[in-house]
Amino acid sequence: MTSSSQYKDSGRAGLEDVDEFVDILEERRRSSDLGYAFRTFNPQPYKGAPSCSTADLNKAVLESQYLSYMAKEIAMETGSSVEEVREEVCGILEEMSQNLQLGFIRMMAYTLSKVFKRLFTSILVNMEGLNMLQQAVQESPVILMPNHRSYMDFLAISYILFTYDIPVPVIAAGIPLAGMKMVGEILRRSGAFFIRRAIGSDKLYWAVLSEYVKTIVRRGFAPVEFYVEGLRSRTLKSLLPKLGMMHMVLEPFFKGEVYDITLVPISISYDRVLEESLLAHELLGVPKPKESTTGLLKATKVLQENYGSMHVNFGRPLSVRQLCHGKINRCQFNLVPRDLPQQPSAEAQACVSWLAHLMVRIQEEGLLISPWSLMACMLLQAPTTVLTEEGLLWHQLTEKTLWLRKLALDFGARLNWPGQVPDSDVISSTVALHCSVVQRKAGRVYLVQENEPLRKCPISPEDGVIRMAAPLLMLASYRNQSMHVFVRPAMLATAIRVTESTQRDELFSFFCFLQDVFSNEFIFIPGKSPQDFEEACVLLKKCGAVNFSQQEVMVLDAGSEVLSFLQALLQPFIDSYQVMFRYLCEEGVHVLSEKQFLPAVRNLATELILSGELCTYEALSSDMQKNVLSALRRLEAVTKLRASEQNEYRVNKAAVRRIGDILSRKIPPQMLQTTPDARL
Repeated sequence: MTSSSQYKDSGRAGLEDVDEFVDILEERRRSSDLGYAFRTFNPQPYKGAPSCSTADLNKAVLESQYLSYMAKEIAMETGSSVEEVREEVCGILEEMSQNLQLGFIRMMAYTLSKVFKRLFTSILVNMEGLNMLQQAVQESPVILMPNHRSYMDFLAISYILFTYDIPVPVIAAGIPLAGMKMVGEILRRSGAFFIRRAIGSDKLYWAVLSEYVKTIVRRGFAPVEFYVEGLRSRTLKSLLPKLGMMHMVLEPFFKGEVYDITLVPISISYDRVLEESLLAHELLGVPKPKESTTGLLKATKVLQENYGSMHVNFGRPLSVRQLCHGKINRCQFNLVPRDLPQQPSAEAQACVSWLAHLMVRIQEEGLLISPWSLMACMLLQAPTTVLTEEGLLWHQLTEKTLWLRKLALDFGARLNWPGQVPDSDVISSTVALHCSVVQRKAGRVYLVQENEPLRKCPISPEDGVIRMAAPLLMLASYRNQSMHVFVRPAMLATAIRVTESTQRDELFSFFCFLQDVFSNEFIFIPGKSPQDFEEACVLLKKCGAVNFSQQEVMVLDAGSEVLSFLQALLQPFIDSYQVMFRYLCEEGVHVLSEKQFLPAVRNLATELILSGELCTYEALSSDMQKNVLSALRRLEAVTKLRASEQNEYRVNKAAVRRIGDILSRKIPPQMLQTTPDARL
């Protein structure tokens, strides 16, 4: 069980199977919400779990041998008394712990019924996955692992589980939510436990958190839900997995404290995301609004808008025992008493990293791609002046979208494309749903620019760029929802263009180089570059773009349209990275902080857009800028200064320049090393 392909849904390569998904709001629209909230809730919990209240759970955490040992160790290190440390432990646990109560679950069920019916035309759930989950929660501790694109995610999952008599999960949530008056307490009593965002090297906090999570798993108290990506994605594409929580939930299995653990990947897809405008502005440097009850009440205007459908696809439950067979030697955990802290071995870390990446890839494969995501791919390949001034011809956009639908199906995508509706109606209603981003006038499609605020002085060119960037970044986010389908063939198409070679080994070498540079942008399972390359070859052959043998990949005459589209899909990422490489190679830049880097790069990108030298506005995105820094650190072209409190970095200009020169064909790709993951 070494690749995500073994868990692909048999029906994924095609249009949405309407029988597979059931709209759970249909029943709510026909019957009483109050009756629904107060009906008999009869979940079947984990059979091996002893009856355990929240108070019992917290008592078990506080009395654990592990926390007793850590309290003594930290008392010795800090010169405090053990009692003082124990008091701090109690405070952390009180701040953190959930207080799941059925009464509050019912209240949330009633409220969410009202909210969801206003926001969404339907919430579609795959019943096969839900039935498998219902069985799985009775057999072993279950970890629910959804992707994270909206604040709606965790609310929807608890709502669905309550609807189908499945134990409601305890959910890892950010501590700012706990500070919201009334709302924080409602969330806590609905199963949320709260984690500080910046834990750093706080050993005591880590100890309490890990013991709390492990106790929930060991006792089978409830399914645990957490986001393996760590944060909500502001770009609507998958983020690199964070491994801390993954280590915590898997440790009881590694140490033999439970026989098995079941992982359930969940793919949540939105036609339209509630936070679309907010996310675009955050990427442009507008501070994120603080979570508050007042802010939540002000946001009720979103209830006046239509957000289309939400699909919640519960993946096949996966056995950690089976997944880890042959990947980790659990005997190593018998050498140290279970209650003593121990650093995970390199083997355990590699196994956890592989599992986390695998979960994100399975989440991606379970996503249903909307017509709007395909349209966004096409709209972004039109010049900005066409979208803002001339308008893109409607029939041209329709033709291109239908062409891309066929390509996506060839590549094995699951599409949320209604089968019983004429294609022209699907495309028209999709544009109407996204009228905040584009509008249709006189047979053409135009980008909707933000309303200019009333001001005495005229808008500056720089402000004009930022105003234009917001809707373009919204479009890019929706395009990102389908990037996982195209990214491997797009990298091969780019390798074919840059290397101008047909030799498989040269193309593979450049493909690996692109994966190495962009592995903070897209999810690649570690060590799977040969399989990714092979998949790209097979998909391009399937759509008639190439033929390949053991030694060569030959471009076919019929393949030019596909290859041009795929190259253009990856180009904004290449161009944006090149802008940042250019800034880092400037004369005055030797040591820089992240705080200084982000606005400086944004200024450079703005200048290049105004001069016409740069066509993509995605270089203005703070997420892409941070990904470049992370990639360069990984490639050892930028080094973080240890003594620095300001996140300062030293730049190796020669290494940065070399990466940029390879991307822009100034260095022959044939000079690349052929081993994947080779440091540049």
